[in-house]
Amino acid sequence: MSSKKLMVVDDEESIRELVKAIFENEGFKVIVASSGLECLEELKKERPDLILLDMMMPKMSGRVTLEKIRADPKTKDIKVAFLTVARFSEVGLESLKKMNISDYITKPFDNDELLKRVKKILE
Repeated sequence: MSSKKLMVVDDEESIRELVKAIFENEGFKVIVASSGLECLEELKKERPDLILLDMMMPKMSGRVTLEKIRADPKTKDIKVAFLTVARFSEVGLESLKKMNISDYITKPFDNDELLKRVKKILE
């Protein structure tokens, strides 16, 4: 498990730093990106095992970022979980499933719960 690579994409530095600290403490390699565009640039250089993607970001939303990840043959199979303050209806959750989302974690999150859910995705 310790050699797993995680990308955290969030426009809030405090969230990026917190998530990075949680997972580096567990032996993960963590890449951070502050925007959808930066995420797509990083994916040209490195391939994470999982992307934790914020939905609500300026310029390019998490949903648009995900569509671009899924549209690229090189990145379409990377596991992605949304990490967001947004709440979804049943219809919204169905549309996320169609986008091949591994999980949907709401902020604020419990650190142990976040760790547990990410480890489950990567099993």
